[in-house]
Amino acid sequence: MGRGRYTIRDDRAPHFLTCTVVDWLPLFVHPLAAEIILDSLAFLHKSGRITLWAYVLMENHMHMIASAERLSREVQAFKSFTARQIVDALEERGSYSMLSRLRRAKLSHKRDRKHQVWQEGSHPKILEGQAMIQQKITYMHDNPVKRGYVDDPRHWRYSSARNYAGEAGLIEVAVDW
Repeated sequence: MGRGRYTIRDDRAPHFLTCTVVDWLPLFVHPLAAEIILDSLAFLHKSGRITLWAYVLMENHMHMIASAERLSREVQAFKSFTARQIVDALEERGSYSMLSRLRRAKLSHKRDRKHQVWQEGSHPKILEGQAMIQQKITYMHDNPVKRGYVDDPRHWRYSSARNYAGEAGLIEVAVDW
């Protein structure tokens, strides 16, 4: 099937998005890499560039529900910015093993860089109706439970499950649909 089904057709509508690290490398086990992702999401949300409805960050991918005036552009900018920040942080820390893996995973047509962090695309799926939105939020928040990392979604540090439980999360999200 072609890439057409993975296109953002209505930027302002909430979309379920998946961003995956190249070769499914466990990049986000590094707390600094996870912090870069969360700080970037928080900035985009607070500055009004996106409305972040929900998220979960796993060791090698993330899911989020977001909307924006120009969502495809904001997601592309997010991935570009975070990739550069992560590579710089890995270089500063001398994480040569991970850098080598990111270099080997780089697609051959990406000649403007030495490393690639993200797989291409974000597989956007427009969310139509409250039932579909709730299903995706539950799916995201249950992701760490299904992987056996925690028993309760609220115990996973890198998700918006606490926000939806009325508790303080690591970053702010919009919970009022």
